[in-house]
Amino acid sequence: MAKAAPTERPTRTITRDDLESKLREVYSGVGDEVASTKNTLVTIGAVVAVIVLLITFFLGRRGGKKKTTIVEIRRV
Repeated sequence: MAKAAPTERPTRTITRDDLESKLREVYSGVGDEVASTKNTLVTIGAVVAVIVLLITFFLGRRGGKKKTTIVEIRRV
């Protein structure tokens, strides 16, 4: 389907100031959301890293107990 051409032309041209003000308005809203999301992701990443380290530590400790050799020395 072909779109109909607009019948009225805008009476005013878009200036650089118009573009800057609109971009600043959009960016200010997005900037707050990005900062909030970034803090949340950093916190989640830190928690996941600590959990992985604890799991690795306890599995290594358990494996070390299984493979430990007991050497008994007796004097004759």
